[in-house]
Amino acid sequence: MPGRRITSHDVAVRAGVSRTTVSFVLNDVNEANITEETRLRVLAAAEELQYVPDAAAQALASGRTRTLGMVFRRPTDSGADLPHMQILQGLMSVTSQAGVRLLVERVNESDTADIYISLSRNKRIDGLILSDPRVDDQPLYDLLNDDFPIVLLGRLPGVKVPWVEFDNRGGARAAVDHLVSQGHKRIGFIGYAPAHFTGVIERLDGYRDALSAAGITFDERLVCFGNYNDAGSSFALTTRLLESPEPPTAIFATSDLLAFATLAAIREHGLRIPDDIAVVGFDDSPLSRFADPPLTSVFLPFEEMGRQAGNTLLDLLLHPNEPKREILLDGQLIVRASSCRHL
Repeated sequence: MPGRRITSHDVAVRAGVSRTTVSFVLNDVNEANITEETRLRVLAAAEELQYVPDAAAQALASGRTRTLGMVFRRPTDSGADLPHMQILQGLMSVTSQAGVRLLVERVNESDTADIYISLSRNKRIDGLILSDPRVDDQPLYDLLNDDFPIVLLGRLPGVKVPWVEFDNRGGARAAVDHLVSQGHKRIGFIGYAPAHFTGVIERLDGYRDALSAAGITFDERLVCFGNYNDAGSSFALTTRLLESPEPPTAIFATSDLLAFATLAAIREHGLRIPDDIAVVGFDDSPLSRFADPPLTSVFLPFEEMGRQAGNTLLDLLLHPNEPKREILLDGQLIVRASSCRHL
């Protein structure tokens, strides 16, 4: 019986590098900026294992555009935010080493189809990374039906496509578990966007998980949704919660940008944080520890998300017939004074 076919993964393990690095070395991609020491190590490993590069790797090396696309979904009146900049930093570290270009676009709610078609069907890019998928994004489903290489930053139920995502549900549950441990039973929820965004749905599910585990009845009057990280909407929603007949004693804002506006709205009402009302955010922005008071938040590794997404897309282009990668990144609750009286 013939032995198992040697793959680029075997060479990568032997050489102690990534599969992408193996493919670029063996296909003489000079733009990849790979050191001579690494190149020789890969070549030695390939020779020892008697590895023969597959056609897919050779096709990418000879290449089409040698450009990857990154599309962020934002409302028309919104600018860039820090998490997306962190994602880009991680992604650019991958594309720079691989010697490929990165084309970044911002897609508004009104022009999704035009952007997707311009980038993919007009052959401007070889593959696409898309942030913040929506369950009602028909142009995205059309693109997937074209078998265009896509990696999602997020998940779509029932869609077989590579993705990189945070454990939104687990992180949200940890945040609300913490508030419950501080004695809170009426906990407000402010979603960073409408509920057709999968990340918002997952964080709401984690919120409900924590309430259920604590025996607290879910109250939809405490749940509201912002306008895609618009701080003004969070200020207005917090005001609405505080002025309701039965206001919450704690608020879980599902992004730090929203949480900063929540803190401001609470102070405007003359309430003390956390004595009168506690606040927990999500993202752990570098600014969170400088908030007044310092903000409890769920840390998310945005740069690592960018790196993983870049490597996943390159891997998809080089090895299109292999199983789709699904990567779930853990968050970590960072407790500060906005939620705990004894810090």
